[in-house]
Amino acid sequence: MPEFILQIVIYAIPILFAITVHEVAHGWIASKLGDQTARMMGRLTLNPIKHIDPVGTILMPILLILMKSPFLFGWAKPVPVNWHNLRRPRQDMAWVALAGPGANLLMLILWALAAKFILVAEMDNTTLGVIVMAMALVGIIINAILMLFNLVPIPPLDGSRVMAALLPPKAAYRYSKLEPFGLIIVIVLLFVFYSEIFRFINLLELYFNRFMFL
Repeated sequence: MPEFILQIVIYAIPILFAITVHEVAHGWIASKLGDQTARMMGRLTLNPIKHIDPVGTILMPILLILMKSPFLFGWAKPVPVNWHNLRRPRQDMAWVALAGPGANLLMLILWALAAKFILVAEMDNTTLGVIVMAMALVGIIINAILMLFNLVPIPPLDGSRVMAALLPPKAAYRYSKLEPFGLIIVIVLLFVFYSEIFRFINLLELYFNRFMFL
């Protein structure tokens, strides 16, 4: 397999899992709290095709890989949630929002355990072992970034839904007015904190290596 294709595969699998499970978690928790919109629209599936956004899921990550960016950024089609169907709309919307980052935390742990298993099983010198270790590192980094990034309280990120639930209704309404400008604010912050993100990734790689050899 050509090296470029292998690199795409190593990055694509963890990224697709990260964004797919993140979105499914939103819809699954929403269904448990009274809103069946995602279920009715067929979005409670781990089939990544149902969640792919052509720009955010395919184009953006590939461009970042080609540019040898130190971090990856992307997104999936948001799972539809009708907060009016939730039993306690304001509080439940916060739990629906937290489900996505929570799913990323769980996947981060699973990728770390998968890498640890490869080492314990002494498969790290095999072709399969090397590929899984590379995927695990990508999985840990992308899930850590998605988890923390989505907790930033800027609409429409998940952290903003939690913040809105904590604010008084009138303040929450005014706060939600930021949403049309949210993407611009996020892009600006990514450029401003580019070096900090790079240092964070280096720190993750350091702790990954330490964890592997415990």
